[in-house]
Amino acid sequence: MKKIKFPSAQTILLLIAAMVTLLTWIIPAGKYDQLAYNKESKTFSIISGENSKTVAGTIKTLDSLGIKIPIAKFSNGDIWKPINIPNTYHEADAKPQGFFDFVKSPIKGIIAGADIIFLVLFIGGLIGLMNETGAFDAGISWLAKALKGKEYILIILVTALISIGGTTFGLAEETIAFYPILIPVFLAAKYDAMVALACIYVGSSIGTMCSTTNPFSSIIASNAAGINWTSGLNTRFIAYVLGTLICILYIMRYAKKVKNDASQSIIFDQKEQIENLFKNNTEATVSLTPRLRLILFVFIMCFVVMIYGVAQLEWWFLEMTTVFFVGAILIGIIAKINETKFIETFVKGAADLLSVAIIIGIARGITVIMDDGMISDTMLYYASNITQGMNKGLFANVLFVIYGGLSFFIPSSSGMAVLTMPIMSPLADTVGIGRETVVNCYQYGMGLFAFISPTGLILASLAIVKVGYDKWLKFIMPLVFILLLFSIIMLTVSVYIV
Repeated sequence: MKKIKFPSAQTILLLIAAMVTLLTWIIPAGKYDQLAYNKESKTFSIISGENSKTVAGTIKTLDSLGIKIPIAKFSNGDIWKPINIPNTYHEADAKPQGFFDFVKSPIKGIIAGADIIFLVLFIGGLIGLMNETGAFDAGISWLAKALKGKEYILIILVTALISIGGTTFGLAEETIAFYPILIPVFLAAKYDAMVALACIYVGSSIGTMCSTTNPFSSIIASNAAGINWTSGLNTRFIAYVLGTLICILYIMRYAKKVKNDASQSIIFDQKEQIENLFKNNTEATVSLTPRLRLILFVFIMCFVVMIYGVAQLEWWFLEMTTVFFVGAILIGIIAKINETKFIETFVKGAADLLSVAIIIGIARGITVIMDDGMISDTMLYYASNITQGMNKGLFANVLFVIYGGLSFFIPSSSGMAVLTMPIMSPLADTVGIGRETVVNCYQYGMGLFAFISPTGLILASLAIVKVGYDKWLKFIMPLVFILLLFSIIMLTVSVYIV
């Protein structure tokens, strides 16, 4: 009997897109009025359906609209997207999405996600050039010898550093650049690709789940809730430290088993395929010449500059992509690769990550279907009604679960914050707890579900490593349940004791 194969990432996302398309026929269309701010004219506009009206932008707060956010949060650029106005939900004319809307959604998603898609493709081109120069083989061979007997340091360093990036400035999509670089290093250390995948993806996820100074979640959500972003910071920092420790110990436990017995690997049947894919050459004798050292230095500096730009200069995908483009040109010059070879190698490297780009586009297309079908606000409206009349402990934990569910449909952390926080944060007032608890529920719910959410980054990450979603679930689900219990404890303690 032929073994049933688990569907590919693209198929999974298309099935989800089809399901969401059907939901637009079942869930009533609805919309909240939105408040938008124009920095040039320093005025607010209330957008209701097809109409908009301007309100005075000189008042200190927007109390009359039920929004307790100082004007400065808008004028300083802390909140740069239109936010939903509480108690303004109204049903709208149904806009069910049909078959042609469904088949057009991946294309619309690719267009909407062009920024991150081009980043991925340019990174692929850069990786192709690095492989052509031989710098990777030489560097990995050197690193494997340097870490011999202390390979576990890789797990601690990579997971900790990436989680710090996640908690401080929202390192998430950018980690896609790290897989082709770090997986060969982990393979050289006699671990499997799952360990490398976990260190990068879990590190980023636990960091963003327990964000402390992350402007795309902690700060924008606190601002949209009308509180200072430092409210609840101590609780989030404790959660970050403990959560990261739990994740590192979990990964190290699995990694030790694999290192002692390769057959214990969840992806053991793909061992040869993955090693060939990432050209694992632990026995390489390529000398690390001064030229190759300079190439590796330029390569590493691309990431240093990218991280600095995102954290300090408010860079986004355009600037990040430019960094890798310039890096590719410099490496081509240093390696003395002629023009024709440079273009061929760069294009081939980009083509290797084209499937990842398509996955990102299909995932974005799901959000397009929801927005066009006008069911996002309806789901938010009914979700906010569920918590009415609950005691504060139950309220916090139910809201945490609600945010996890909503993140399936709204995977953007900043998008979730500006859409939901003005609606959800006032609910904290009714049960006698601080609004920072709602911010924590939002972060923990979104962050925990990100470990497995097919509409998030995981399928794109798995596509780079060529690991199936079913194998990832087998690896990650025990950790998800541990972190679920951890989150419940943290939220319960925070509302009753802290």
